[in-house]
Amino acid sequence: MTDVLNVKLIIGFNDPDLDDEEKNEQAQKLLQEIRELDEIEVAELLPDPNPPAGNKAFGGILAGFLMAEVSPANLKKLFGFLSDRFGNKPMKLKVKATDGRELEIEASSKEEFEYIKQQAEEFINKQ
Repeated sequence: MTDVLNVKLIIGFNDPDLDDEEKNEQAQKLLQEIRELDEIEVAELLPDPNPPAGNKAFGGILAGFLMAEVSPANLKKLFGFLSDRFGNKPMKLKVKATDGRELEIEASSKEEFEYIKQQAEEFINKQ
């Protein structure tokens, strides 16, 4: 058992041209892919903390959002994976550090993705 605490990364597809169902399909596809990575400790769709009454469309999850938990050492690998597959799609990312700090970033191109990868790494290294 390691004493290194994992970093939580919330990934959201926020393409305005997609409806909630299409965003959810992208999130589910990504979830399947990242669960196959050895570097990922936990990966799951993100539950909706305030689902609308009677809404069963997505079973209480936030459409287009998922959470991945990774060790700080593997964060760079996860960002590389995301950049390779989704670098030109609008994404919203929230990085939650082990000390409770959060960093919210958005990207819609490979160049922006590289920049936010650097920002996230610097953010985590400040712990």
